[in-house]
Amino acid sequence: FLERAGFGSARKLTDQFYFRDMAVFRVMFTAIVTAMLGLFYLGALGWVDSSLVYISPTFLWPQILGGLILGVGFIVGGYCPGTSMVAIATGKLDALVFVAGVFAGILAIGEAWPAIETFANASPLGRLTLPEVLHLSSGMVVFLVVLMAIGGFWGAGALERRFAKSAREEQ
Repeated sequence: FLERAGFGSARKLTDQFYFRDMAVFRVMFTAIVTAMLGLFYLGALGWVDSSLVYISPTFLWPQILGGLILGVGFIVGGYCPGTSMVAIATGKLDALVFVAGVFAGILAIGEAWPAIETFANASPLGRLTLPEVLHLSSGMVVFLVVLMAIGGFWGAGALERRFAKSAREEQ
């Protein structure tokens, strides 16, 4: 499905950073909202005990730095780890180079671990959830995230109309 949607193409993925094609944003946000609604309603029905759902502990500064590194890698390489596998499956060599870079980064982190372990464990905040941080009920957070998604989808469409038009005019 990812390949059929064009997510095995570095061009399609990087077009989101130029605001020309926001399909990746829409798919990812839809997946997040779908999972959130599913967990919320299954928990409300008593079918899922949300207290048993594992949430990784928060280490603020290391996770911010890691997110920035991942984001820069996404922009420069044109893939995220998942879409690079889709591209490899269809024979794209640039994706193979990207994945080789991912493994080189993993190896580098492993080798550098003794030097960076203190930073990696810095600023521990424990297990955090949005309802806890925002001091709101889970239902209210779900509602606000759905509103944010609707606004994000509208904004993505507006950006696409504006920047895709600009790109056509430049050609």
